[in-house]
Amino acid sequence: MSTEQNQLLRLPLLPLRDIVLYPNSLVPLFIGREKSILAVEHALSTGKEIFLAAQKDAQLDNPKEDDIYRVGTIGQIIQVLRLPDGTIKALVEGKQRGRIVRFIPDYEFFVVEVEPKTEVIEAGPELEALVKLTHEAFQEYSQINKKIPSDLVNNILKINEPAKLADQVATVLNLKLSQKQRLLELTSVRKRLEMVYGYLRGEIEVAKVEQRIKDRVKKQMEKTQRDYYLNEQMKAIQKELGEREDGRSDLAELEKRIKKKRLPKEAAAVVRREFKKLSMMSPMSAEATVVRNYIDWILSLPWFEKTKDKLDIEEAERILNEDHYGLEKPKQRILEHLAVQKLVKKIKGPILCLVGPPGVGKTSLARSVARALGRNFVRMSLGGVRDEAEIRGHRRTYIGALPGKIIQGMRKAGTINPVFCLDEVDKIGTDFRGDPAAALLEVLDPEQNHSFQDHYLELGYDLSQVFFITTANALHTIPAPLLDRMEIIEIPGYTEEEKLEIARHYLLPRQLEAHGLKPDQVPLPDKTLLEIIRRYTREAGVRNLERELATICRKIAKEVAKDPKAFKPFTITIRRLNQLLGMPRYRYGVAEGKPEVGMATGMAWTETGGSLLQIEAVIMPGKGQLNITGKLGEVMQESVQAAMSYVRSRAHQLGLPPDFYQKIDIHVHVPEGAIPKDGPSAGITIATAIVSALLKIPVKNTVAMTGEITLRGRVLPVGGLKEKLLAARRGNIETVILPKENEKDLKEISPKITRKLRIIMVEHMDEVLKEALVLEDPEKLFKDVPPLDIWTLLKKGEGEEIRAH
Repeated sequence: MSTEQNQLLRLPLLPLRDIVLYPNSLVPLFIGREKSILAVEHALSTGKEIFLAAQKDAQLDNPKEDDIYRVGTIGQIIQVLRLPDGTIKALVEGKQRGRIVRFIPDYEFFVVEVEPKTEVIEAGPELEALVKLTHEAFQEYSQINKKIPSDLVNNILKINEPAKLADQVATVLNLKLSQKQRLLELTSVRKRLEMVYGYLRGEIEVAKVEQRIKDRVKKQMEKTQRDYYLNEQMKAIQKELGEREDGRSDLAELEKRIKKKRLPKEAAAVVRREFKKLSMMSPMSAEATVVRNYIDWILSLPWFEKTKDKLDIEEAERILNEDHYGLEKPKQRILEHLAVQKLVKKIKGPILCLVGPPGVGKTSLARSVARALGRNFVRMSLGGVRDEAEIRGHRRTYIGALPGKIIQGMRKAGTINPVFCLDEVDKIGTDFRGDPAAALLEVLDPEQNHSFQDHYLELGYDLSQVFFITTANALHTIPAPLLDRMEIIEIPGYTEEEKLEIARHYLLPRQLEAHGLKPDQVPLPDKTLLEIIRRYTREAGVRNLERELATICRKIAKEVAKDPKAFKPFTITIRRLNQLLGMPRYRYGVAEGKPEVGMATGMAWTETGGSLLQIEAVIMPGKGQLNITGKLGEVMQESVQAAMSYVRSRAHQLGLPPDFYQKIDIHVHVPEGAIPKDGPSAGITIATAIVSALLKIPVKNTVAMTGEITLRGRVLPVGGLKEKLLAARRGNIETVILPKENEKDLKEISPKITRKLRIIMVEHMDEVLKEALVLEDPEKLFKDVPPLDIWTLLKKGEGEEIRAH
């Protein structure tokens, strides 16, 4: 290209990876980057001159100006060969050092202005001595390093020009890129040759050390092979003479293990006794195998090995928050345990029971606890376990006897203080093989588990330092004695806000990584995530939510895989959800559109979270029958009977004739008849629906209620309050009626759940009706009259139907 004023050259730039080209040297280059190919083609069309400079980081495919060294070499392209795959093989000769003054913009490739650098040659005896020393050192180096071709060695030894000699030797030496670049940047020939001579001497010393190591290793290998050969001969001779017994060497190894292993006194005495018995047996006998396995089990168990707890409370809190969103109560309990451990130094391992619906993170929380404490983690599932031997192990008299899962888990953990997760403790079975839940009593009792007796080991094993965490979906299936030994921590379902945070910060990044996608390829706004939460999943946890996100990622991954370059990311709107996930599976907001007569909204708890129940009651001409439908369990059927009795007892105050029920039939129905429903929480809802139907007064559609009713109209407390309130939030409910005795439970519920709800606490059914029914003056609902005297009615002959009923 053209030469401008003050001797600056404008040349195309070719960035080099891991290579430094020196003047007076030829280098073959394979060029594959598009920019580099354009630079070479431009150079070929304008005099074949090109500037070559090394990249600071060889891994960069698209280096910027700051990623390229400023000092390089002005080169001449000697030959170019185009390869079938589109790359170029070029032979380039270095001519002169140069320095980049500036980069010229507006080119498809790098174009730079280069200032040629003039070398400084300090002629004198010192430079001549350096040339001679370099020749001698290079000749010595070439004798050690056999990879250098002999003709190249002869050519370099003939060079007497100091500058050319320094560059040629530097090309041959195995130097780092930074060292090669430093040599290129030196204009002083004396300093450069001195540095090259220093590198040569260093390489010679390293090569000598390597040779000494190789010689030593070779001698050792020869000795090892000789010993192996002799040993094999000795074995063959012993075999021919019938003197060899494989068991002897095995016994010697076992004895070494016994001596090395630190054991409690009882276990050490048993091992010594069993080893003595084993040494007197024939190695081929069946009993010898049993005894050997027994000793192996004792030696492989951790008896004193333990991990040191991380007692940094802040770090543990950070780890727990990093792995899980929310779950404040269990996190607080773990941090309290750590704090006490820090103060007391040694405490008995706690037994926690995490109870909650599926998918809320019980098992993964146990894993996070192990990470926060710095302990090993081991997990065992108890779901479907029916055999007591699964917990306590088999007697050694049985063929194929093994220790129980607890001892197996301890061996797997490798330490005496792991975090041990017992999953699905509420799903243990019982049959003729014993009761596994009863066998767990000793394991999970802090007063007994310091000497747990396994049937196989028949030794007291210390479980007191184990941090046991059990998980369950429900408490009523866990035997009371077992439940008594555990500290219960309830993990209720997540709110919509919590699910949104979990999806954004935990689930979506995990699925993107699992499907090989980048965040910008799956843009999911919060509105779309909320739509998935509300209309595609109905759960307390987040397991189905993660499945739906995985479905979206799979479909997008399919489009990306077809043509990665052509794929253009698109925002996943609510309208696009129908294409990706199909039509919505659930209805969001089940509150009725307007107040209806005989229809009340109740709140129910299930093992998968809370839900709303629309309870209907209708009045028909009949003979006093009470019909109940909707696949209700015994408890809810009794609630209907109790609600009806309350209404009949308050008939006079409600303005109903005493015999109102004799000429009508009342039908109470709970929709979704195929789904079993049971539990003591729908009494006041049923009573409200019946009163509404009898008085023909609508029930407010924005009111939901929960609570059990007594015959006298008292409202009893219920459980599952958080799940029920979450269901009310999902159903666009404004007012919630709760039993007065549940007021204490509200203090443990996050204000995020209750802030949009108007909560009314009631003690009696009369208060419920005043709040739930659409009344102009609620105080006038009940007539201010004394209750009817049943006995007076009977004496007057007006209560025959009452007596018959």
